[in-house]
Amino acid sequence: MTQQPSTTAEALNVAVIIGSVREGRFGPTVARWFAGQAAQRDDLVLDVVDLVDYPLPLEKATPGDPPDAATAELRDGLARRLDRADAFVVVTPEYNNTLPAALKNAIDWIFDEWAAKPVGFVSYGGMSGGLWAVSHLRHVFTELHAVPLREQLIFHQVWNRFEGGVPRDAEESEVAAKTLLNRLVWWGEALRTARAARPYQR
Repeated sequence: MTQQPSTTAEALNVAVIIGSVREGRFGPTVARWFAGQAAQRDDLVLDVVDLVDYPLPLEKATPGDPPDAATAELRDGLARRLDRADAFVVVTPEYNNTLPAALKNAIDWIFDEWAAKPVGFVSYGGMSGGLWAVSHLRHVFTELHAVPLREQLIFHQVWNRFEGGVPRDAEESEVAAKTLLNRLVWWGEALRTARAARPYQR
């Protein structure tokens, strides 16, 4: 799902990544609502990236061993979408007190496309609301030279929080989403300007 480009010349390209591929997942519901909030702004262009469309195998055990043609096509397609993004928002649940395996695997298939770009988080789950998953993701993205944001949007007991695809506490959640998006835009614009002035070197 891609939003049509804004008329604002400097609109920020944001990839919203749905991090769960499990059958019966709640991620698309959360992502649709969040994308709806972001779509109300004229300073953003959205690309909703669903990892279910990129069933990448586990990385090969031998470093440098090239993937087969089908895997390379999947990897390159995902890499192109992420490369176009100036910023990311990861929508993730929490599985066994950490992030979904498919999300970690997809992150590991990509390298340069993450660097020097901000990453926001929308997490959901039971009592913890995905906090452990985000905590681990912060370490992963820091290692990839991305910039994890302090602000995040959390949905505790998510199955009781949504009705008809909308949070029951709509006003409170909308304020939290706005706060996250404001911070994402600030960092996204600042880092985009910095990358243009001086390409990022690892």
